[in-house]
Amino acid sequence: MVKTAPVDQQDLSISVGQRLREIRTRLRIPLRELADACGLNINTLSLIENERTSPSVSTLQQIAAALDVPVTAFFETGKIARPVVAQQAQSRSERWIGTTQMFNLTENLSGGSLQAFVARLKPGMGSGDRMIVHTGYELVYCLSGKIRYQIQDEAYILTAGDSLAFEARLPHCWENVGREDTEVILVFSSIDQRENTGCEHFAPGILKKETKMKIAIITDDGKTISQHFGRAQHYLIITLEDGKEVSREMKDKLGHGQFHGEHEDHEQHGGAHGHDGAAHNKHIQMAEAIKDCSLLICGGMGMGAYESMRRLNIQPLVTDLRTVDEAVQAFLDGKLIDHTERLH
Repeated sequence: MVKTAPVDQQDLSISVGQRLREIRTRLRIPLRELADACGLNINTLSLIENERTSPSVSTLQQIAAALDVPVTAFFETGKIARPVVAQQAQSRSERWIGTTQMFNLTENLSGGSLQAFVARLKPGMGSGDRMIVHTGYELVYCLSGKIRYQIQDEAYILTAGDSLAFEARLPHCWENVGREDTEVILVFSSIDQRENTGCEHFAPGILKKETKMKIAIITDDGKTISQHFGRAQHYLIITLEDGKEVSREMKDKLGHGQFHGEHEDHEQHGGAHGHDGAAHNKHIQMAEAIKDCSLLICGGMGMGAYESMRRLNIQPLVTDLRTVDEAVQAFLDGKLIDHTERLH
């Protein structure tokens, strides 16, 4: 008798906040205790659990370490580990990180030492320039397209049907170097079950590898990053090509002062304001000047503005860096972190 994987529609969507709440509740850890353990603001954790904000990978790593669970636990839809996992193509859950589409082939598999993914990558997408190191072994099988793996000082080019297996302790990184989308199967066999090998390979530098893109930085003087999105006077638009800066342009930005006769409390500290329709319309007007940008960097932002930018397909990022040059270099190096705990 042939068994097929059941189609469970509830498994088709992944809620990181819901999984975090489930794990924390199961371990009987109060929210404040978890906040103290992972070094995050209790309000930030509450926003994550209530799906009011999306945590960065670095934030998830902090939380996972405090809970003593692997990062992949936040992306598992099932609650029961299984000795056998069979999946039907139409019921397999997917994840998007930037423009990279991922399918977890080992979701809910007991043990946790084996992880396998199908990844579909746009041209130029990859793991970033930072070399990755982890325990165990790694296997990559190219289904279509063209991918380059760098292992220590050696480069390997894989096309459809090619494979590569190696000891994962060797520093490595990878990139889609073709002109078309690339699809690969990645298999990680880890000695340490707590390692987040899947996240390590997809998180760094997802945006920076786009062939050409524009990023916007909130500023008042063109040199430093403004600490308040709503009050800032200008956008500094930076154009990147092939991972290098090619131009800068200052543009005026609408702010609270331009909306005469309306309340200016949407981004005041002390609450997650700015979620109503009127506030979103203001944010749309504020974003008109940067509608061709992929990323918006600022030093502080309200929750409402943060969500509005995401709805407009502009990825907001709240940084603790002070100068424009620092932020641009960190972005190019794949080291710019989204500090969602700085949202208000």
